[in-house]
Amino acid sequence: QVQLVESGGGLVQTGGSLRLSCADSGLTFSSYTMAWFRQAPGKEREFVARINYSGTSTSYPNSVKGRFTVSRDNTKSTVYLQMNSLKPDDTAVYYCAASQFSYVTSPRDYRYWGQGTQVTVSS
Repeated sequence: QVQLVESGGGLVQTGGSLRLSCADSGLTFSSYTMAWFRQAPGKEREFVARINYSGTSTSYPNSVKGRFTVSRDNTKSTVYLQMNSLKPDDTAVYYCAASQFSYVTSPRDYRYWGQGTQVTVSS
């Protein structure tokens, strides 16, 4: 059974940093594209970051580019999201997800999902 478990969320002030982790069990982790999405109340789930199976390719939307960094450690079956210069607009539940497809950023292309971790940025 596949399990993705996020951790590292919390409350932080504007301009602060957080590092999210997502640990996998049950997948052949190194074969999957991994991504982070977020969802704020009343809004659609939004793509935040993607990393390919080997960690050599990443992508971000303009809203987080230059502030967020995704990375992975295939030896630990874990993907990370380093978030710097946080803003109140970054407040959301953050989810990690896994896909067998490459270079995809739509939630519908991701089959496996974690339960989410809350990130709250205070002004």
